[in-house]
Amino acid sequence: MLNMIQSERLKYKRTFAKKLVYIAPFFFVLYAMITMPTINSKYNYFEYTVFNWWPLIFIPLGTALIASLSAMREKKSGNYRALRCHDISITRMWFSKIIVIAYYTLFSSIELIILLLILKLLLPNSITSAVVVILASLTIWITSLAYIPIGLFLAERFGTVISVIVSVIGIIIGVVMAPESYWMYIPWSWGMRLMSPIVGVHPKGVPLEKGSPLLDPSVIPIGIAVSIVFFVLLSFVTAFWFSKKEVN
Repeated sequence: MLNMIQSERLKYKRTFAKKLVYIAPFFFVLYAMITMPTINSKYNYFEYTVFNWWPLIFIPLGTALIASLSAMREKKSGNYRALRCHDISITRMWFSKIIVIAYYTLFSSIELIILLLILKLLLPNSITSAVVVILASLTIWITSLAYIPIGLFLAERFGTVISVIVSVIGIIIGVVMAPESYWMYIPWSWGMRLMSPIVGVHPKGVPLEKGSPLLDPSVIPIGIAVSIVFFVLLSFVTAFWFSKKEVN
């Protein structure tokens, strides 16, 4: 399994997907730095901007794009035909793809944390605390893991365009559903919903007033638990589909 993971990582060498992982955190921090000085408010819009746009744009779309590029790369290199000549577990190969994409999205999240902590040293008022940055970033990563098997399945079954379109539709639905009581049934709502009690930002990007029901911290363990369970289930279901797809 470790050899498969290492082999999968090597496939990302000098690819756009790997560059996207490095560039995205810089882009979102830079965007917040450019736009926030133009807003005079008692609210910390820098922090709100980063932790609203990060789970809203990059994490879902970026994951879908990375998964799509992975599927496209395999199709161009023979569409797994070489596997028929070797004693390789196709199910483990699927899991290795999921693990590597999770690794790169985690790397991107850690890079975001480092950039924000450095910025706090330079501009102390840019974010409230290091704890908030770390908790928010890792929570977004955990709640976004389910996007990986979804993106890989859609890319393998229907292609890149459908995978990205579904992600865009999911984002729209997620923003609408995140403030509602049934937010936990929409994977694209999880990250944005949990940012409400952690950062104090509404899923639509505006600051929450004191006393808002969206500030209830009890949703944090619920959202994390639901996202992990859903991720594990989806990983096994899509791995089973993938193994049958290859055998038939």
